[in-house]
Parts: sequence; structure tokens; C-alpha cells
Amino acid sequence: MKLEGVELRRIAMPLVSPFRTSFGTTTVREAVLVRVVADGAEGWGECVAMADPLYSSEYADAATQVLGRFLVPALAASGPLKAHRVAPALAAFQGHRMAKAALETAVLDAELRAQGRPLADELGAVRDRVPCGVSVGIMDSVPELLDAVEEYLDAGYVRIKLKIEPGWDVEPVAAVRERFGDALALQVDANAAYTLADAPRLARLDAFGLLLIEQPLPEEDVLGHAALARRISTPVCLDESITSARAAADAITLGACAIVNVKPGRVGGYLEARRVHDVCAAHGVPVWCGGMLETGIGRAANLALAALPGFTLPGDTSGSDRYYRTDITEPFVVRDGHLDVPAGPGTGVDPLAGELAQVTRSTQWLPA
Repeated sequence: MKLEGVELRRIAMPLVSPFRTSFGTTTVREAVLVRVVADGAEGWGECVAMADPLYSSEYADAATQVLGRFLVPALAASGPLKAHRVAPALAAFQGHRMAKAALETAVLDAELRAQGRPLADELGAVRDRVPCGVSVGIMDSVPELLDAVEEYLDAGYVRIKLKIEPGWDVEPVAAVRERFGDALALQVDANAAYTLADAPRLARLDAFGLLLIEQPLPEEDVLGHAALARRISTPVCLDESITSARAAADAITLGACAIVNVKPGRVGGYLEARRVHDVCAAHGVPVWCGGMLETGIGRAANLALAALPGFTLPGDTSGSDRYYRTDITEPFVVRDGHLDVPAGPGTGVDPLAGELAQVTRSTQWLPA
């Protein structure tokens, strides 16, 4: 395909309720959408960088700038447009994986739409429905947390993930386990809020039969995670530390993780996410698909990824109403604890013009 141009669209979507983690509280999801037009075909990608560089070094303003100033011009100068050629075309620019992922996804979506092929088929999906977990943020009180968990279980979610931080860990986990029983599939996510010195406290979570503890230590501390894994019985899962298939292989070899959370934006796109999946599968390490408060555009692509065979644990692919009163695509609705994998060409979803216009803050057209 020949690239005609790229549109960068800034949007801001209010959440149905504040979402608090160890690194901050989000009330409005700011995001960058990338629309690629090539030979009359159109494709969409969603950049999952947040408004501020708190979860990662990337943030929405910087993603918009690097896309407009460097990545899109490099792609335009790289010759015929093919999804597998995007990463090599952008390789000279260090980092910015979330911005690169959004651009590659938009190209991949356009390419597959032109061919009439679903993203799920391209990635190697083996299921047409995936089980849904939900991520529950840090609350002001344990009773508030218990009410929220009950609401999500009533909605059909099959796995609960609790955000934790020092001072909000053992007590809320104990309360949830006591209220809802040992059969509840329960895990926790620290978002790198602890150090290895906290190992004795984290070991207290072993009593609750958790599926995993996600990213307890800082992103760079892979050796610390390996040491922690030897001191606790709860399986350690890495998130922020996994930035590529090579990083996943290294972490597994070092014994730093028994499970991997795959986030396409964090690793640079869905093609690299598939490689992470393949590396983990080769080592017998289960994976699951993490979430970044995506709109329906990003959620659709995540569902295609989560349908691959190695994704044996429920991910954070929640229904649209978990975060938004109105999505910018047709909403994803949880039924019997599962979400359907879109079967249409590309990601299988299209933005709704009216809803998209309401949340758009700016647009920029970059001709090829």
C-alpha cells in the first residue's frame, strides 16, 4: 500500500469513577488515536500512553510530538506500507514504544481491512470468546472495596485483580478472601510500589492463595524480582519490566517471573506482543493480556491478542462500561463472564462519528 497520510487525534474520556493505583488517580482518560490512510484503506490505532509520565516515561503530549516530528515522517519515507516493515522503519528512534505501537497498529488495521482479514486470524487466535477479569483500584475503605468487588462479580467477571500499595495490601486482600471465599480467582497488582526490603510483608499475602502478584518491584529490578520469587510462594508476574520478547526471555531465564502480563503498547505493538507470547509459550510460562483503560479501539485489538493459545489466564479486557458511560465504538458487553472477539476485517470495530466528535480535543493531519 502507498501511504496517503496520518491523522493524530487527541481525545479525553471521563471515567465512570476515579481509578486509583499506587502511582496516581485517573479521572479522565486522555489518549492519542492514530488513523492511517493508504490506498483508500483506513486503519486505527490507540496510543496507551497516559497524560503524565507516571506509569511509564511516555505520556500523551510526548507521543503526539514524536509521532508528528519523527515517526510518521520516517514511515512515509520508508517505501511501500506493510505492517511488518513499520518497526524496522522506526528502529532508529529510541524508546517511545507506545507511540510506535499505535502507528504500527493503525497500519496493520488498514492492511488487514484491505485484505478482508480479521486481526485475530493474523495473530493466530484459537478462540472466539475470551474470559474477562477486572482491575479494582485502591479504595478509601475496605467496605467500599468489598461493595465494588461484589458488583463486578454480579456483572459476571471471572477474575478479580486488586491494586495494592504499602499500607493497602494485606488487610484488603484478607477482607476480599474472607467475604468471597477461596474459590474466587484473585490476584494483586503493585505497579512497582515495593522494594525487596518489603519481602516479609509481601510474604504475608501467601496465605490467601493468590493467582499471582504483579510487578511488586521497580521496572529495572529484574534481579530483585528473582530474589523475591525465591522468598514468597505467590507466583511473581512481570508487567512494566517486560518491554520486548528478549526482555521476557531474560526475565524467565533469571527466574524473575512465573507469569507474564503482555501489554501491546508497552512492548511496541501487537506483532512484538505475539513474539512475547511465543517466547513464553516455549518456556511453559502462561501469559495474560493487560489493560490500559483503552477505548473500544484498543480493547478490540486486545481481545484478538487474548484469543491466542498461550493466554490461559483471564486478562484485564473488561467491558466498556467498566470505565466509560459511552465508548467511541459499539460497546463491548460482558456475557457469561466473556467478551466476543471481533470477527470483522482488521480490528473489527469502527469509531462512532458522533461519540468520537464529543471527546475529540484536537486533530492533526500529516500528509505523506
